[in-house]
Amino acid sequence: MGFEQLAVLKQQFEKEKQAKRAQSKPVAKPAHKPAPAHASKPASKPASEPASKPAPTQVSKPVAKPPRPHRPAPRPAAAPVAVRSKPVDPVVLTIGKLQKRFPKAFPKNPSPKVPLKIGIFEDLLAHATELALTETELRAAIKIWCRGSRYWTSMVEGAIRIDLAGEEGGRVSPEDGVRATKLEEGRVARVASKAAAPEKVAVAENAAVSENPAVSENAADAEKAAVPDSEKVVG
Repeated sequence: MGFEQLAVLKQQFEKEKQAKRAQSKPVAKPAHKPAPAHASKPASKPASEPASKPAPTQVSKPVAKPPRPHRPAPRPAAAPVAVRSKPVDPVVLTIGKLQKRFPKAFPKNPSPKVPLKIGIFEDLLAHATELALTETELRAAIKIWCRGSRYWTSMVEGAIRIDLAGEEGGRVSPEDGVRATKLEEGRVARVASKAAAPEKVAVAENAAVSENPAVSENAADAEKAAVPDSEKVVG
């Protein structure tokens, strides 16, 4: 074997020897482990959470209002003073009952009055208990009703007289018509005299004939002398 072949065999033998040594030695661990790939990256936040929270808003406290000045309690309203009303003439109340019970014989103003049947006072007495009226109250109501312009102007000669039911109860005679005309003329003359002489107002009021059923007692007494007895009772 030549020298060159020995040299080649020697090199192979050394290589195999080094290879065996390398296999028999333990593998050395690295001093530091490399950091995992995910560790170097920042943890990602969940998508549901916002990237940055808004800064909390500062709640301002309400400014305290100055205290209101103390007001005194209102005084209770004074009780209304009762106004005394004038007493109603009893005759007016009686006529009101007659108008409600017998509206055709005793029509309400402004309807014209109608001549009443002769003897109608006796017919009213038959209803005194029903009306809760006395004979004196009925007589006073008829006297007041059968005077004044509204009644005298209805007393025309030949006009129909009316009973309590509104039916015909006779006719106005010529004498009754003339009497009623004179009474109305006297009333007009007194009114004219009252207007011409204001200083005599008090005297004229006592003697004047009232057209209002609610005449005072003094006026009623003054009128008795001017109304004939037949008209006072029969209307």
